[in-house]
Formats: sequence, structure tokens, C-alpha cells
Amino acid sequence: MPAYGEILMAELADIGFDSFMESPQGIEAYVEEGLLDQAALDEVIGKYATQTALTVATELMPRINWNEEWEKNYDPIMVGKEVYVRASFHPRRADFAHEIIINPKMSFGTGHHATTHLMLEFLLELQVAGKTVLDVGSGTGILAIMAHKLGAASVEAFDIDDWCVDNGDENFSLNGLMNLRMGLGTIREVSPHGPYDLVLANINKNVLLDEMDLYARILSLEGMLLISGFYEHDTLDLMQKAQLLHLVTVRQQIRNNWAAVAFKKV
Repeated sequence: MPAYGEILMAELADIGFDSFMESPQGIEAYVEEGLLDQAALDEVIGKYATQTALTVATELMPRINWNEEWEKNYDPIMVGKEVYVRASFHPRRADFAHEIIINPKMSFGTGHHATTHLMLEFLLELQVAGKTVLDVGSGTGILAIMAHKLGAASVEAFDIDDWCVDNGDENFSLNGLMNLRMGLGTIREVSPHGPYDLVLANINKNVLLDEMDLYARILSLEGMLLISGFYEHDTLDLMQKAQLLHLVTVRQQIRNNWAAVAFKKV
């Protein structure tokens, strides 16, 4: 299962599962009872059952104290020697240039997933100071927080999930960003005006393909678009779409079969 774990979690997320926990027995995936699509679940499981030994058990869970659960399983991470990402109950580290406090609860984006890690690496490589930044599908708000800590002149963030909005706002406050609050809705609903020097979008391939023209439209000339949330084999499709929008590929990175690409508007 380890070889297929991240791919399987991504597939389950696409059909409505909204949180995951890895354990010695495998993966625990959670979905609201009324949102479970059994046919879609059977299709995903069937796809991987022919490639690896796979046993599935489903049960209706009682209400869970999620704070207690992720406190037992969430460890701090380091991005290079510059960024330390921790929860509020973890000890501080003075030996890192940047410390980010994330209490993830049910939101995506603690830095543990390869895509978030790749996006943080990209941000560290760029000149973010003085830039205007938009974080699309912000999740926990970790990328928006990183941009602020790197000296961005302004940061805006939004997500389609009201739980993420609440969680993101909590994380902004934990990191001292009292004036930054997350918007609710899709990019079409939020309708950010721009122009932005930097647009961040760690979502999934289908959303990126659907919305990339909107990202390009609100980018300033020479502005950068950083995207992730897709597999390495999907990179070409996204690059081809970007090329049609006058977005030139500047850099791409791979981590555990997941990809991130940086584009510049010309």
C-alpha cells in the first residue's frame, strides 16, 4: 500500500473524501455520510485492487474530537533549513528563519503532502518581498502565511469550503496576521481584481485547467503563476494550456510523483 497511498488518497479526495489519516494498518479516509458515492468508491478501489493487495472496511463513525486525533499524529516538518511548520502545541525552534504555525483540523495543507512542500520550496526561491499575492484554494492558509513572512506587500486568500475559511482565519491569527481573512467561494464567485505579481494555486488538474485563463488574466506582466496538486504525468497538459495563455514555463519540480510548475506571464 505505501507505493499507492498518496495516489489513492488523491483519488478519494476527488470523490468527496475530505480527510485522511495514515496508520500502520493503512489509510483511514473520512467522508460525510450523506456525501458517500458508493459507486465511485467501488470504481476507485477496483482500479487499484488489481495492482496491490487491498482490503476495504467501511463503518459509520461516532463524532470524533478531531483536535485530539491530529495531535496524536501530526509531527512538525522542515522545508530545507529555512522553514519550520508546527502546530500550536509543538515546541518552538529558533534555528529556522521562518516558523509557521498550522492547526490543520480538517483542512488541507500542513506541508506534509508533497504538493504543499513543493509550493513552499518554490516560494523560497522567488523574490516575494514587495509583491502582491493571491492564494487560490488556500486550505489551511499555509502558502498565504509563507508569502506574508517572505515580505509580500499584500496577500489575499480564499477557499470554497467554509470549514477551510474558518480554519485558515484561525491560522492567520496564530501567525499574527490579524488583518488577513480568507474569502469564501470559487475564483469566479470571489472575483479578485488584481493585478497580482504572484498567483498560487495548489488544487487539482481539472480545476487548474478550468481556471487557468482566470489566473493569467489577473496576473501582472512578468507576474508568476505557481501551480501544484497534480501528478507528474499530468504536467504536459497543464503546460500546453499555459502556453496558449502566454504563460512561459520557468521551472518544474517533482516530489513523490507529484509535480509543481512555475510560469511567467509574457
